[in-house]
Amino acid sequence: MNTGHRRTDLYVELPLDEDGRARLRALACGPVWFAEPGAASPADARALAEARIALGNPGAARVAESPRLRWLQLASVGIDAYLGLDWPVLGRRLTVTNLGGAFADPVAESCLAGVLALYRGIDELSGLRSRGTWAKSAVRPRLRLLAGARVLVLGRGAVARRFAELLGPFGCRVSYFARASGDLRTPADLDARLPDFDVVVGLLPGTPGTSGLLDARRLARMRPGAVLVNAGRGSLVDERALVSELSSGRLGGAVLDVTEEEPLPAGHPLWTCPNVLLTQHTAGGSTDESARVIDLFADNLRRFAAGAPLRNPVQWARGY
Repeated sequence: MNTGHRRTDLYVELPLDEDGRARLRALACGPVWFAEPGAASPADARALAEARIALGNPGAARVAESPRLRWLQLASVGIDAYLGLDWPVLGRRLTVTNLGGAFADPVAESCLAGVLALYRGIDELSGLRSRGTWAKSAVRPRLRLLAGARVLVLGRGAVARRFAELLGPFGCRVSYFARASGDLRTPADLDARLPDFDVVVGLLPGTPGTSGLLDARRLARMRPGAVLVNAGRGSLVDERALVSELSSGRLGGAVLDVTEEEPLPAGHPLWTCPNVLLTQHTAGGSTDESARVIDLFADNLRRFAAGAPLRNPVQWARGY
């Protein structure tokens, strides 16, 4: 938190080390105000209200109450916290950009790691190690090969494309569900083809059209033994129905980076449901995460100063 107050050109609400702060000071053409994420003070609120540019994810109400703000660079892909604002009015003066594409590598790698962990029994074997149990003869016959698997990716954004690239050496047959450019484009297509796939990967944004897309009926249509991955939005999946499908053994497992409620509350059945990997919304993380955010912000800052179109502008009418 800053100790003084002065008119701010750039407001930053990110967890940064001193190197990250120094980079932003060097990029900025005026004063920079650093606020503590999740613990904004009244002084922070005043600084945001006077800033022209903001980086991070400040509270939605404070964004709406900041009349000088002209550009907000979110430190996330998701925009859910801001959907309730009056964008037909607010959008006349404020442009919001997100981090679309910035997390393609780490999220895709986490999805692949999760699928491989389930297919090759790594999750089960790790648990056996913690209990000091040797179960080679029981585990080995159940291990599966990802090579040649049929994979359905829900979405066709940067993460979806990178994930498909990572599957290339495994010889997987990848199909996409995407409204404009997918092999499957409609809910009817999805219903008809779901039983064909060994792995289904959710990488869709959170919109009214994607909420509950994988409901109880569609989960029941998935191939027996199939694995579900969700690294898009927790709202995509009916979690109660998923727990039922996994507990019965009909589905082969789930890798969940996102859940309907985060943090997942104590006692939630997903904590103890069999064959579930909960990666706790860490899939976008990496040692260079802050540098990735600042790199994209720096590029957009140059564009903003030149009056050029910004990368990754949020389309509020679409919800992403």
